[in-house]
Amino acid sequence: MKNIPLYKIYEVNNFREIVKKRVELFPDTPVFMYKQKKGGEYVSVLPKEYEADINEFGTGLKALLKKPSRVAILSETKYEWYVSYMAITNGNGCVVPLDKELKSDDLESMLKRAEVDTLIFSRSKKNVADELIEKSSSVKNFICMDDDDNPNYLGWHKIKADGKKLLDDGDTSFIDAPINENEMSILLFTSGTTSKSKAVMLSQRNICTNVMQMFQYVNFYNDDIFLSMLPLHHTYECTCGFIAQVYRGTTVAVCEGLRYITTNMKEAKPSCILMVPAMLQMFYKSIQKKLNSDPKIRRKFDFGVKLSSFLLKFNIDIRKKLFKEILDTFGGNLRLLVLGGAPIDPDILGFFQSIGIVAIQGYGLTECSPILALNRDVDFKNNSAGLPVTMMDVKVDNPDDDGIGEFIAKGPSIFLGYYGDEEATKAVMDSDGYYHTGDLGYIDEDGFVIITGRKKNVIIAKNGKNVFPEEIEYLLSLNPLVCESVVSGIHDDKKDDIIIVATIYPDMDQVKAQLGDNPSEEQIQNLLENVSAEVNEKLQNYKKIKKTVYRPTEFEKNTSKKIKRY
Repeated sequence: MKNIPLYKIYEVNNFREIVKKRVELFPDTPVFMYKQKKGGEYVSVLPKEYEADINEFGTGLKALLKKPSRVAILSETKYEWYVSYMAITNGNGCVVPLDKELKSDDLESMLKRAEVDTLIFSRSKKNVADELIEKSSSVKNFICMDDDDNPNYLGWHKIKADGKKLLDDGDTSFIDAPINENEMSILLFTSGTTSKSKAVMLSQRNICTNVMQMFQYVNFYNDDIFLSMLPLHHTYECTCGFIAQVYRGTTVAVCEGLRYITTNMKEAKPSCILMVPAMLQMFYKSIQKKLNSDPKIRRKFDFGVKLSSFLLKFNIDIRKKLFKEILDTFGGNLRLLVLGGAPIDPDILGFFQSIGIVAIQGYGLTECSPILALNRDVDFKNNSAGLPVTMMDVKVDNPDDDGIGEFIAKGPSIFLGYYGDEEATKAVMDSDGYYHTGDLGYIDEDGFVIITGRKKNVIIAKNGKNVFPEEIEYLLSLNPLVCESVVSGIHDDKKDDIIIVATIYPDMDQVKAQLGDNPSEEQIQNLLENVSAEVNEKLQNYKKIKKTVYRPTEFEKNTSKKIKRY
């Protein structure tokens, strides 16, 4: 680990302090930029306005609920979401962010398990809310964020207006409400099917600690514009893309949706973005396609990379000028990309770094609030998940002969446990207070976390050797013919051993480029077997793919867009 000083931070213990500090330290920088209608102009919200809106809605909600409650939010990213979250946690109880992609049956189960009595939802979720009104016996209050005359709903803006009147009359019960930063204030369901998802209990101190840890490693400026593209019910976006940005003084520009990413980039001109690898891969493929469309364009780009790399040795940076056309597709100001949620090809990170964007990845879990490791913007390795964050004891448990074991962690951003599931909590928390992540890997000589796979996915060969499917899937993903793959182990009766099977969903555009418009299944199968053979050249014998299966359709995924392996 290099001896580079950490960035300075200021201490906060709860969300109310974050909002107050934002008003005090960065009063003139908008907290949010959002659109009141699709395709409209961005509207800015200053810190004082945001604080006032929280206090007004929070006061109105407190008068409605009468006592601390569990309040769920079901909505796409909206300004009302940001206000509701703080209004709930700063004086009305515990917030339960829900995945807007889930069906009403799944949501009903979660609402019941979390003992939610109030649901705040957006107009786009009215049909689901109507179904829940019929089904749910636990939820008493249904609050619609948008104006609506449905008698079954309470109006979000009406509650806020009532709160303003109470504040004007001297009601400070919300503003003065005590906050216990160490108790459960956030309840988050992990992704997966309802029966498998766990309800993760987090405190405000958990998240505040994680926010401070993040900014010790990565520098944001209060004039940065951060484009929010990921769902807010995920702790990755909620902690890093919302609460952390309020803390740091940046402006969050709300993306209108995946179809509007390019348009919103050009309008908001973001300097920082959180992404998942699939998004960056999409941009990378698009750029590469354009570069490869003409040999002259390719040669000019490659020369530009060599020239800028040479000049950087003399602290001369001309990348903004050299790669202006590419950078303009991101709005022209992008300087920082933070990746999380899945591994990414180091070469893709290197490509964006070569054109002047600091592209780094981190590693987190909901149970860690979420960041456990993060590459620093001044000290990174593209093949690693980063350095363990400060204030956390991260180590490798029970390493094998290759030094690979399970990552375990202990510290102030580790969750409080799984709500209503003591058995599941005991299964991941040991007697010394370490959380067992279920992820396998090692910590290299420089202190970087290298992840090799998930404990539950490991294939154990008859000779006792461990095979990590993720390693082979990653190598397969480097081939442009492979769109998605799942590697598994099956028992071969003839050999009486476990053999490695690669099931591949190909990129049909790439397949047709090689085989023509109407390739036969046999031709595709042969092509994919060649891909597996190329990968096998990089693998030890016991890891080699013995069988390749062509899959004509995408793999089934959960709402986090992760493949369901089983």
